[in-house]
Amino acid sequence: MFYLVEVEDHVRVEPKLFGLATADAVKEQLLETYANFQDKDLGTVVSVLEVLDVDEGIIIPGDGAAYYKSRFKLIVFRPELQELVYGTIEEITNFGAFINMGVVRGMIHISQTMDDYVTFAKSGALTGKDGKKSLNEKDNCIARIVAISYKGEEPKIGLTMRQPGLGKLDWVKADKEKSKKSSAKMAKDEAKESKPKAKKK
Repeated sequence: MFYLVEVEDHVRVEPKLFGLATADAVKEQLLETYANFQDKDLGTVVSVLEVLDVDEGIIIPGDGAAYYKSRFKLIVFRPELQELVYGTIEEITNFGAFINMGVVRGMIHISQTMDDYVTFAKSGALTGKDGKKSLNEKDNCIARIVAISYKGEEPKIGLTMRQPGLGKLDWVKADKEKSKKSSAKMAKDEAKESKPKAKKK
């Protein structure tokens, strides 16, 4: 989920930025410092939105940079368990698929791609045995976050598509159409049954 957060921190501004106005120098430094920044509590930084406040700077002897106590706003992505996410299949392997969610990647184990016996085809697709569904690179999907781990450089996100309303968007659309037709047929059958029958004399 995306959040707007306000952070207060001492920002180390490098000498190469000293020619800029202080607020601009702080923002430039923040853009550089927080590029691809990830933290378990904060999340993955998407963008530095604005610098709200900058105090007077201090210089520490032996360090050519200046430090400014600053308040600023960030847009961050912080995944949450059971959250629904949209993404595009970026890579398919014999053990599952990796989905690009825009900010981070998630992994769908082969057993969680569809409600079927799934095999890895030579063409690079994951194919269901009974339903004949196939999952390919560049397919757009909706999935649910079922596991999050922060071991390593970036969060590892486990996903599932084995629940109603999840999967490749084409599958979801087809299921909705099928459900709509089924509901219409049931309504029609119920209407027939509820009509009063003419009595024979």
